[in-house]
Amino acid sequence: MSNSTNNELFCPLLQEMRGHKPNISTEVNLVVVCIHGLVSCLGILENALVLWVVGFRLRHRTVASVWVLNLAMSDFLLGGPLCKIQASIFFLNMFVSAFLLAAISLDRLLLVVKPVWSQNHRSVAGAWKVCLLVWFWAAINTLPYTVFRSVTQKLYPGYLCYHNFALILSSQATLERDCKVRQAATAISKLLLAFIFPLMLIAGSYIQITNQGQLSQSFIKMVTFVIAAFALCWAPYHIFCMIEVTKGLPLATTIAFLNPVLNPILYAFSCPNFCVRIRQSLGAVFDGLVEGKGGS
Repeated sequence: MSNSTNNELFCPLLQEMRGHKPNISTEVNLVVVCIHGLVSCLGILENALVLWVVGFRLRHRTVASVWVLNLAMSDFLLGGPLCKIQASIFFLNMFVSAFLLAAISLDRLLLVVKPVWSQNHRSVAGAWKVCLLVWFWAAINTLPYTVFRSVTQKLYPGYLCYHNFALILSSQATLERDCKVRQAATAISKLLLAFIFPLMLIAGSYIQITNQGQLSQSFIKMVTFVIAAFALCWAPYHIFCMIEVTKGLPLATTIAFLNPVLNPILYAFSCPNFCVRIRQSLGAVFDGLVEGKGGS
């Protein structure tokens, strides 16, 4: 089977995907689309609530509230309607979430091992600067996925939204090499930068501060749950990307989509006496979460 159509080149993996006959019914496809739409809408609504509460309803702005606010902002973006935009937002969310969780862990570690330095240098303005750097670095890492994302017509009726690593600066002579190198480079880089390295940094930080007892228990509980959800939701996606198995990738991507939906729930239920305080004020819930002892 040719890897080019009308002078348009396709990587072998994409060409194989173009030739797949639909093996599920239209009704099943509709159910999958509805589930994705429901998850996206739920995630947007939940994180919009977090943005409103943390951004406008907290009594005092703290470093911890800046971390939570930016995590909610990255989760809120998930769900663009167009192929290239949706892919860009998906990967931006992946990188920002990983980088912010690593930054939170380092912040907690410095608060424990260097309390005097933290007292003198740790500030809301500094946290915002770190968050801006995180968003900038995440945007740079997202760029390759934006550039190579395209809508490809299938050999059977329908279209495919996927990476075409032969899209730019590739020829028939170098097609196989370009596809292998670019596929491997993107898969390994996002595995390391958005999963392995952040988890190692997070684990190392919290191992050192576990027995210190100087931080807000509600904040430690919230971060632990958010990190566990991040690892469990994103691990299947990275595994399927590394082994280049496309049949399980949609399911793994769906599981990754659940991460932004779970985070707001974890933010709220990590607060002590949640059921009582939710009746009083949503703002009080997040006040207790991010303004408690050690949560500043």
